[in-house]
Formats: sequence, structure tokens, C-alpha cells
Amino acid sequence: MTRLFMLIYSIVGVTLAGIGVVIALTIGQDTLQPIIVSAALGAILGIAASWMITRRLIAA
Repeated sequence: MTRLFMLIYSIVGVTLAGIGVVIALTIGQDTLQPIIVSAALGAILGIAASWMITRRLIAA
């Protein structure tokens, strides 16, 4: 399960972190701190999303 989780997180975490950066830049937050915070929040959301996806794939 851990290997599958890490594989899924490598895709989902980066994607959500990138989405967070794009959102921060779109709303006009173009300094370093808001960009890092939004990328970190996206990566943390990626952990939760990857865990749920992994559980559902294993259960299927």
C-alpha cells in the first residue's frame, strides 16, 4: 500500500501544488510567501487525496 500511495502522491501532490501556485498568481499574490504557502497547502491536500485514492484502488 505504501508504494502505491507514494506513486499516486508523486502525481497528485505535484498537480495540486501547481494548481495552488496558479491560483495564488491569478489572484495577484505574486510575492514569495503566498506562493510557497499555496504550494504547501496543495501538497498537503495531495496527501489526503492520495490516501483516499489508494484505499479505493486497493478495495476495488
